[in-house]
Amino acid sequence: MKHYLTLNDLTSIETAIQEAMALKSDPYKYKYLGAQKTLVMLFFNASLRTRLSTEKAAKHLGMEVIVLNVTDSWQLEFEAGVVMNLESSEHVKEAAQVISQYADILAVRAFPSLKNKEKDQSEWILTSFVKYATVPVVNMESATGHPLQALADAITIEELKTKKTPKVVLSWAPHPKALPHAVANSFIEMMQASDVNFSIVHPQGYDLDPNIVKETPVSYLQDKALESADFVYVKNWSNYQAYGEVTSQDASWMMTKQKLGSAIFMHCLPVRRNVVVEDAVLDSEQSAVIMQSNNRTYAAQLVLKKILENG
Repeated sequence: MKHYLTLNDLTSIETAIQEAMALKSDPYKYKYLGAQKTLVMLFFNASLRTRLSTEKAAKHLGMEVIVLNVTDSWQLEFEAGVVMNLESSEHVKEAAQVISQYADILAVRAFPSLKNKEKDQSEWILTSFVKYATVPVVNMESATGHPLQALADAITIEELKTKKTPKVVLSWAPHPKALPHAVANSFIEMMQASDVNFSIVHPQGYDLDPNIVKETPVSYLQDKALESADFVYVKNWSNYQAYGEVTSQDASWMMTKQKLGSAIFMHCLPVRRNVVVEDAVLDSEQSAVIMQSNNRTYAAQLVLKKILENG
């Protein structure tokens, strides 16, 4: 594996899941792989699980870790041919090459603006680092995807499923702020590549990118969609057509114990209690959110291991 930018960089998702589960049972088995190597993590947005799990994954492999939080005090320029006479004092062309001198692997986290759909979908921050860096790049969540989270989600489902082909439903939930589509997008792509009975349910007008949804069944009736579900993944996303807008805050879409039935509840975290999901669900034995967050370590470790093995 040269880079990990999307799920397509995994040769086999099924094999990746099994290898990640093996790493979970023996995390330090490959500690020699990262000896005298450095992971630089570059955060354009704040992080809890991604930062801690990826750092822990790197250390399991024997790597040193450097974390750089990008703030307004260090504004990068990404446009080509621009006259840099305003706020930005450094261009990504130089920055990516400089960081590459200090890193063996570079991991980048950068959210979308949710204002310019075309620009966000171009993945201009992530692709700029891929273009100018001279070391492998890992996507720690970008404008349109979160492949590390999706891999952790798939590991969690594999560990908890009680039937060969479980029914998995991705359900929209209300949220007071406009949120990205990245987690939903990557979860959809992961489920499309998995042996599951998968569908999506959301309010009218909240359809996601049709190029990602493809032929996946979509419903607008939450209660009906959740019938006999084995796993329910709850996530908010802002409007895709009226890009980045919050056009519905329908509280009736909050996940409740009654709606969940006997299904396992999944969410990437952080989650707003009693807005996205009620306490009774999060505090129940049906909640897999803590397991998901733990599996983020082994998803990241599998990716870093594959890159290190590639030399």
